[in-house]
Amino acid sequence: MTPFVGELIGTMILIVFGAGIGAGSSLKKSYSNNPGWIVVTLAWGLAVTMGVFAVGSISGAHLNPAVTIALAINGDFPWTEVPGYILAQMLGAIIGAALIYVHYLPHWKETDDPAVKLGVFSTSPAIPNTFANLFSEIFGTFILLLGLLFIGANKFSQGLNPIAVGLLIVIIGMSLGGTTGYAINPARDLGPRVAHFFLPIPGKGKSNWGYAWISVVGPILGGSFGAVFYQAVFLGKLTSNFFVVAAMNILALLLAFIHSKRNNDTITKLTKRSA
Repeated sequence: MTPFVGELIGTMILIVFGAGIGAGSSLKKSYSNNPGWIVVTLAWGLAVTMGVFAVGSISGAHLNPAVTIALAINGDFPWTEVPGYILAQMLGAIIGAALIYVHYLPHWKETDDPAVKLGVFSTSPAIPNTFANLFSEIFGTFILLLGLLFIGANKFSQGLNPIAVGLLIVIIGMSLGGTTGYAINPARDLGPRVAHFFLPIPGKGKSNWGYAWISVVGPILGGSFGAVFYQAVFLGKLTSNFFVVAAMNILALLLAFIHSKRNNDTITKLTKRSA
């Protein structure tokens, strides 16, 4: 098996289990309906664990474009392989989402709320706010990359690494995931969102493309900063990449803050007029 196929299958496994818990916990007439946030976060952690177990020895089990790009920025992964890895991750995510659609085929008609159906596939903010939502995705993925590098720096038994990574996903979900649903992975969000757009899901509504960029840009920025931060602070290797990535994060958050403020001002004006 090639690394390309490994990343495709590993990401497919991740989405089958991850979107699977999303469907089982939210679609009507499912026996596993409404199990609670803790069950959802545990399932996503186990989904990552299974994906890493499956293809870790084949592709390194990035399963996440943010991880691939961050490792390339740090010099731990060749840039020439980045496009192939990202393509494989996206295809695997789309296939995994399509399989979940088929698996829960009768349940889509039983569920009325379009937002619930989209939530099976992709994330959305609990409270829409461009700055806060972007910060959540940046910070969550920053912690993810730091955690992955912490785990890699310790000498675990080879079989325990995937479990440690899965537990990292669980704690990120429990502690930081309540704001945006913790995409922390562009493929995990964008691939299933593409599937949602094309699949003939009854009453599915829109795919919320206006929010999709946050689930892509945020993880890439946060993951990249997590990687260069670890290299600079923990390994003492301060390079120009640190300052470039830090500046990109600051600029993105500044623009998001300006956008949020303008939106709030517009809403305030409209509220005053209607009053």
